[in-house]
Amino acid sequence: MTVTKRHILRIDASMRHNQSTTRGLTDAVIAKIGGEATVATRDLTQTLPFVDETWINANFTDPDARTEEQRAALALSDTLIAEIQAADTLVIGLPIYNFGVPAALKAWFDLVARARVTFKYTENGPVGLLEGKRAILVAASGGTEVGSEIDFAVPWMKHVLGFIGIKDVTVIDAGQQMMKGDEAVTAAEAEVAKLAA
Repeated sequence: MTVTKRHILRIDASMRHNQSTTRGLTDAVIAKIGGEATVATRDLTQTLPFVDETWINANFTDPDARTEEQRAALALSDTLIAEIQAADTLVIGLPIYNFGVPAALKAWFDLVARARVTFKYTENGPVGLLEGKRAILVAASGGTEVGSEIDFAVPWMKHVLGFIGIKDVTVIDAGQQMMKGDEAVTAAEAEVAKLAA
């Protein structure tokens, strides 16, 4: 019997490298659940392009009819999608910037949300095509309470992940650090310790 090795995709969205709460907690999550899994990293501080007219036209052109320019326009999107397809678990660092997700994380999702590739439309509405995966969101904020009415980041992430088929989503909460101080990170570390591989 062949045992398939687990594969984790780590996505870092914090613009900070040093003293980043989400990066530190993401390290802890992977140390906890990783075991012998392989880990691929996508660091979104290496700026992603925004979707433009060329990309949109390429995306809506039948794959067999795409020009070389159109295939080139979708090449990065294809790579990002392949990274998700290869993973059984996504660990996403989610700093909350101004109540929402960082622009780079929104750009990443715009590039991976592709009709007929990561989701499809049916007579009953859209259906995600990346089922059977798990996501762990490591959410950190200065003042926004995770899960509150002013948190537009975590609910959005859970919705868009579900849209492409990833509905098993766990949230590690390190919110309100400006008010709670070290207590916020300590509580998040306790949540990490409870994670199952």
